[in-house]
Amino acid sequence: MPSPFPGMDPYLETPELWPLFQDAFAACLSDTLRSLPGQYDVRVGYRLYHSELEHREPYIEILRRSDQGLITLLDVATPSNKTTAAGRDAYRSRRQQAKAAGANHVEIDLVLQGQPLLDYSRDGLPAWDYAVTVERVSHPQRYEIYTATLARRLPRFRLPLEAAERDSVLDLNAIFERSYDQAEFGKRIDYANPPAILHDRIAVAAYYLWQQEGCPHGRDKEHWAKAVESLWRPSQPK
Repeated sequence: MPSPFPGMDPYLETPELWPLFQDAFAACLSDTLRSLPGQYDVRVGYRLYHSELEHREPYIEILRRSDQGLITLLDVATPSNKTTAAGRDAYRSRRQQAKAAGANHVEIDLVLQGQPLLDYSRDGLPAWDYAVTVERVSHPQRYEIYTATLARRLPRFRLPLEAAERDSVLDLNAIFERSYDQAEFGKRIDYANPPAILHDRIAVAAYYLWQQEGCPHGRDKEHWAKAVESLWRPSQPK
């Protein structure tokens, strides 16, 4: 069964499912990158650290085949990176190593919880739930930001390679769907019970429904159920 969400599935943010997802997603992403021009190699590396539990987080390196120099680092932000000091420090350390090596950096943030890992102004930008942020070594002070909301598919984005090489375009939603199907998450997830990560969003939606209907008494469970429906069930396959 496909995910009922059009893009990223927030049910995957649980401690039980996220490690499975990040490994499946990294594998599908690296497989997709095998189609890059022949002068590049693709390697999966791992970030290791402790924050209550031991963490082993994959990232993708695009290397120049001739000398194995790092061209681009693709890093998938994890819940631990965004919610713990140890996770944030480990993530930022790998990013700084890539920048010191003169490499491009791509952050793929598919996590609702926690605080952003990259510091840049969001003034004038629309609200989003998920984002791909590209930092090019040729323009170190600029960010390219590709966004999506919970109700929309994940974006396509331009992947920077060497300066003289044309960008590759990756379809993030297609990569996510492959990883979801290959890991059979449709059989692992109980979609009848919304995850804790969606609680605040459901509460806000239920409050607006209550207001729209004239603030009636005794219908809180009804409004809660409708709010859940509005967040994800319209996207379920018929």
